[in-house]
Amino acid sequence: MKTKRILLAGGTGYLGAYVLQELLAQGYPTRAVVRNLKRVTIQHPNLEIVEAEVTKKDSLKGICDGIDVVISTVGITRQKDGLTYMEVDYQANLNLLEVAKRAGVQKFIYVSAINGAQYRDLKIFEAKERFVDALKASGLDDVVLRPNGFFSDMKDFLAMAKRGRVYLFGDGAYQLNPIHGADLATVCVDCIEKEVKELTIGGPDLFTQNELAELALKAWGNKVKIVHLPDWIRRTIIFIMRKVTSSKTYGPIEFFLTVMAADSLAPKYGKEHLSQFFAEEVRNLKQ
Repeated sequence: MKTKRILLAGGTGYLGAYVLQELLAQGYPTRAVVRNLKRVTIQHPNLEIVEAEVTKKDSLKGICDGIDVVISTVGITRQKDGLTYMEVDYQANLNLLEVAKRAGVQKFIYVSAINGAQYRDLKIFEAKERFVDALKASGLDDVVLRPNGFFSDMKDFLAMAKRGRVYLFGDGAYQLNPIHGADLATVCVDCIEKEVKELTIGGPDLFTQNELAELALKAWGNKVKIVHLPDWIRRTIIFIMRKVTSSKTYGPIEFFLTVMAADSLAPKYGKEHLSQFFAEEVRNLKQ
């Protein structure tokens, strides 16, 4: 068993669930913070489950006592519960950071996103990067992981492909290499012992958007039908959404449409492949 004690925040989310599995597999005594105990079904002799809400500072009292390393995967992908990006991606993580400092935690590992500084004008990145700034100024041994999108984010392509046609903006030549949560979890847990400050990381396979669309269509057994829309339509959608909706609505759309209009390349890592992920998703959806 490892000697360092880990606090994991966000352990019931997509990535957090994989990180929790990896922590236990590598033998780390782990305290997982969850909002609802009923959402946790895993049991393990090295696992302690604590119910608290990171958005509420008062509920975190003593949460980091005896902890050496904090790992946070806390963040919003799809808006829920009426909370904003600033309330969750920034303030909730800041609450955790302040508690960690008072408790004498040695290291804080935070999972942000690729090209965060470049996209600070986006609502989701504004909050994430504001916390990154606070973490770097905290005096703790800080680690910022920047994944190049998750396999789960690619479900939007599968949803379009199910209907037999995928729509792309521009010529579809922009490239990306998303990563599976299990592969990123391994990197995250390995950072507990490694001397690293910031790490940008992607999956093992590089795709153009056209190749990604083709992969999704073939996963459903559909013919390859890709429609390329003028890029001005993408820009117009972002402009209108910002004007007539709240950040809770336009935030995810703004993010998706912006990052899909540029290459998103990261060092390759991992063993999980998107083709297999798509095949498994389609199988599950057909059941």
